[in-house]
Amino acid sequence: MNYSEFLKMIPEAFLVLSLLMVFVVDFCLAKTKVKGYTMQFMTVGMLIVTAAATLLLAEPESAFGGLYVTSAAVNVMKVILAAGTIIVCIMAQPWIQKSALKLEGEFYMLIISTLLGMFVMMSSGNFLLFFLGLEMASVPLACMVAFDRHRKESAEGAAKYILVATFSSGVMLFGISFIYAATGTLYFDDVAQRISAEPLTIMGLAFFFSGLGFKISLVPFHFWTADTYQGAPTPVTGYLSVISKGAAAITLCIILMKVFQPMVEYWDYMLYIVIVLSITVANLFAIRQSELKRFMAFSSISQAGYIMLAVVGNNQLGVAALTYYVLVYVVANMAVFTVINVVEQNNGGRTDMSAYNGFYQTNPKLSFLMTLALFSLAGIPPFAGMFSKFFVFMAGVQNGDPWAYFVVFVALVNTVVSLYYYLLIVKAMYITKTDSPLPTFQSDANTKVALAVCTAGIALFGVVSCVYHWIAAAGI
Repeated sequence: MNYSEFLKMIPEAFLVLSLLMVFVVDFCLAKTKVKGYTMQFMTVGMLIVTAAATLLLAEPESAFGGLYVTSAAVNVMKVILAAGTIIVCIMAQPWIQKSALKLEGEFYMLIISTLLGMFVMMSSGNFLLFFLGLEMASVPLACMVAFDRHRKESAEGAAKYILVATFSSGVMLFGISFIYAATGTLYFDDVAQRISAEPLTIMGLAFFFSGLGFKISLVPFHFWTADTYQGAPTPVTGYLSVISKGAAAITLCIILMKVFQPMVEYWDYMLYIVIVLSITVANLFAIRQSELKRFMAFSSISQAGYIMLAVVGNNQLGVAALTYYVLVYVVANMAVFTVINVVEQNNGGRTDMSAYNGFYQTNPKLSFLMTLALFSLAGIPPFAGMFSKFFVFMAGVQNGDPWAYFVVFVALVNTVVSLYYYLLIVKAMYITKTDSPLPTFQSDANTKVALAVCTAGIALFGVVSCVYHWIAAAGI
């Protein structure tokens, strides 16, 4: 083995270094009062270095005989996910400080570990490495969901997550075994050359898609989502809804387009069904929710349907549209969860929608920023969410299939439905009257920084065209 090939794994190497540094500092500052913010500054700093190194130094590479393969598109997605993780680390610090657990080091080590697993998953050139990366991401995520061990809901959400994750991993391995039996290899490039549409490979594709559909929360693989999102700590819920979903989506997109390209007529129609179900079912269930984290869970399922709509086009435009959608989704969704987190910390842990009745009267700035984020998620111009939806719709109709036009039409109709239920929160904040609105409170510095970054992204990513052109130039 040529160990110098490890030097080609620049993003992963920086994350491993970050993990070791956080572990050492956590051990050295175990009984000091500055531990919490020191850990946060170090984690955020190392994630910024990782993103910069990925952006500036990580050229498309192949290592270990094609086991590890990266590209410009994957590097762009790594930068986006690292930036989203930075926002999570910033917004999570007030919750960690107020928590009785005092496990700052453990939290930051877990979040780096799961991001490392996602990076490995996205850069895999072999089904074995892909599965290892998936499990490296899933196991720390289960620990993060159960992080608030004093809450029964947190343990319940983690139990449901790990049980469904285990089952979906088994289903996925079953599908991969079918593909190996049909082609005699696990390397993506070799599978693409040997695979053909026969009963064994069609079953393998279906099982593989089902396993990864769990990670993206696509219908009908979504049943764990609402309970897990509600039970997990709010920063972890935000991380699950954005970072984990983005990594799984780009991985599925690349594998479908590269490995299963000879079977495109099969997975295209599979995607049509799943997209229509995900967007429609999630929107209908979101209307019925009164608990805000469950509401955002069904919103994220619907958004997953829009993300996968970009894959239907089966071309480079689809990859660019998916990546751009994830970028916009990161800033909009994290803005919403930052507001939910700070309200929860200042309102006795309440996350029900009625807690936001009359919110504008006492906290107009937070209400305004929450409204901007919700409008972006709904796709209202001129915010970035409108442009991201426009690009995925364009990508969806690129192949000229009449069924693709039907799916895009259903997605357009559901955009109106999503606007209705997002406006329910806006109505609660601005219109619904209450005798006891949430008192006025001063947001902490971490919340202000996170909201400033997210709001800038919501306002600028849609009108600054160079952002999309940078993503589109990366290709696949």
